[in-house]
Amino acid sequence: MIRAVIFDLDGTLLDRDRSLEAFINEQHSRLAEHLQHIPRDQFAKRFIELDAKGYVWKDRVYQQLIEEFEIKGIDWQNLLEDYVANFRAHCIPFPNLLSMLEDLAGKSIRLGMITNGRGQFQLDNILALGIKGYFEEILISEWAGMSKPDPAIFQKALATLGVSPDEAVYIGDHPQNDIQAAQAIGMKAIWKKDPHWSCMGADGEIDDLNEIGRLVEHFNTEELKARLQ
Repeated sequence: MIRAVIFDLDGTLLDRDRSLEAFINEQHSRLAEHLQHIPRDQFAKRFIELDAKGYVWKDRVYQQLIEEFEIKGIDWQNLLEDYVANFRAHCIPFPNLLSMLEDLAGKSIRLGMITNGRGQFQLDNILALGIKGYFEEILISEWAGMSKPDPAIFQKALATLGVSPDEAVYIGDHPQNDIQAAQAIGMKAIWKKDPHWSCMGADGEIDDLNEIGRLVEHFNTEELKARLQ
């Protein structure tokens, strides 16, 4: 029976695409003294390309932007500091985030989170979403000293939550780091659909977070039927 649900953050609970776009547009306006010579749409488009869905840290992104757009009067370190300080103010959750967490918590499902990224930066985003209190375990790769898809980070979360792999489901948007990695240690895995990826072989797929409770109930019903056969 499923006793725990563990989540990815970016692209699963946090609508990172919309959040990033909102931040970029605001940064472009706020730092117009240095960036106004670049059309906003062009600046945003190139930032998103270089960011590569968050898999490239922003030091490299800003260094490349400065070179390509000949940005003057501000260095990449200051742009990076601005990103770290202000991204949190633009965090946008996916719809039904809080109601989904309330629903699972109300069913005595234990909740955890595993996310790759910089420790304080990711924690600030979690706090901005107002969801930290729902989770018994939050593992951020920088602070954990390991990252997805390393099975050890999934095993650590399971141990803290006090459940075995077959009693937990992982929900994420990345086919390898989330879905395949969780399944590799015996967890069920639900893919939060993302148009940037294709994913085959997940135990379930969702478009909306409010579908999670139904899928967990389905997994438990199927297991109960199998036991009774």
